[in-house]
Amino acid sequence: MQRNSNRSLVVAMLGAITIPATSYAGGITYKDGDKYLKVGGRIQLQYYQSKPDGGETTDDLFFRRLRPFIEGSLHKDWKAKIQFDLGKAEGENEVAIKDAYFQYKGWKGMKLNIGNANFPFSREFLTSSKKQQLVERTFVGDHNYGTPDRNTGLHLVGKTGNKKISWGASTTVATIDPDNGKLDFDTPVNRNDDFNEGFMAGGRVDWHPFGYLKFSQGDFKRETKATIGVAAFTWSNDDDVNSYTPGCTGKCDVDSVTGIEISGAFRAAGFSIDAQYNSFDSETVEAGITDGIYVNGKTTLTNAAIEGGYMFGDTIELVAGYQTQDADGYATSWNRTSVGANWFINKHDTKVQLTYRMGESLDGVENNDEDEVFLQTQFVF
Repeated sequence: MQRNSNRSLVVAMLGAITIPATSYAGGITYKDGDKYLKVGGRIQLQYYQSKPDGGETTDDLFFRRLRPFIEGSLHKDWKAKIQFDLGKAEGENEVAIKDAYFQYKGWKGMKLNIGNANFPFSREFLTSSKKQQLVERTFVGDHNYGTPDRNTGLHLVGKTGNKKISWGASTTVATIDPDNGKLDFDTPVNRNDDFNEGFMAGGRVDWHPFGYLKFSQGDFKRETKATIGVAAFTWSNDDDVNSYTPGCTGKCDVDSVTGIEISGAFRAAGFSIDAQYNSFDSETVEAGITDGIYVNGKTTLTNAAIEGGYMFGDTIELVAGYQTQDADGYATSWNRTSVGANWFINKHDTKVQLTYRMGESLDGVENNDEDEVFLQTQFVF
C-alpha cells in the first residue's frame, strides 16, 4: 500500500514539471489558465526525551510528520487537495490520510469543502502544526482530549466583506477510539475496527476587531491584531460499531459528546498570546462505568491553556505556556508548564524548535510527574 502511494506521487510530480512554473507560495505551483497543479509538503524530524519522576529516562529520534500534498484544478472555482502522512504510519495504516477533499469557491465570501477536512473547533487545532510556537499542541488542540480531528462530510467556511468576522460550519461522520483514559476523536478514513462511529455537527464564529488574524502563532508582521472565537459541536453514536458493550473495562463504547470552546489571540510589536478554554460532556453506552475519566458513565472534561512568546527580529523567539486538564474521574488536575525557544532560518518554512515541558499529576494521578524535552527541525516546501 505504501509503495503504491509513493509511486503515484512520483508519477504526479514528474507529470507536473512539463507545465511552466508560475508562482511559489505554500508549495510549487504549475499553472496554465484555470488549470493548475501544486505540490509541496513538510518534514519534521523530532528528538524526544521523557524523564518520569522515579523512573528511567527514555528517548527517541523519529519523523514526527512526513506530509506531502498534491492540490490542483481543471476548472474555474473548483480545486481538490490530497495530503497524507508517512510519519504517522502504524499497524495496517501504512499511510495516514489527512486532507482529502474537493472545494467549490465560486460564492462570494464562502467556500465549501466536501470530503475529509478540518472540523471548525479549537483555534489551536486549526493552527497548522507548521506554525505552532511549542513543538507539541497543548490539551486544547489535542484530538486525544476532546477536540475533533479531521472528519468526512460537508465543511462550509467564510468571512464577511471586511474580514472582521470569520466562521465555519460542518456536518460530518466522525469516529472515537473508545479508550476510557481519553476522549480521542480520530479521522474516520484511518479508523480502527473498534472505533465508535457517529454523526457530528458544529460551527464557530471569530471576531477580528483590528482586521483578520490568521490561524498562525508568532508575530512576524508586528501589526496589532486580536481575535475572539466561540465554537460548539455535538456527536452521537450511530450504534453501528459497539465492541465493548455489555461489560467493559479500559475501553467502553462512547454514546455521546458535546463540546464548547472560548478562545482568543493577540499580536503586537513582536509579542503574541493565545488562550483557550474547552469543555466536553461525554457519556458511555453502558451506564454506571467508573474508570479513567468517567464516573457512573459520565464525565465533564475541561481543558485550558495559555501560551505566548516574544520575537527578536525574525530569527529568535522565546516562548512559554501553561495548560491544565480536569475530568470527573481525576483525583486532581493534570498540569503542564512549558518553556522554549524557536530559531527561524526561513520563518516557519525552515526552523528549529526546543520545548521543555514539566508535567504534574499525569492522567489526574497525584505525584505522577514527568519532564519532557522536544527538539524538532522543520522544513516546508
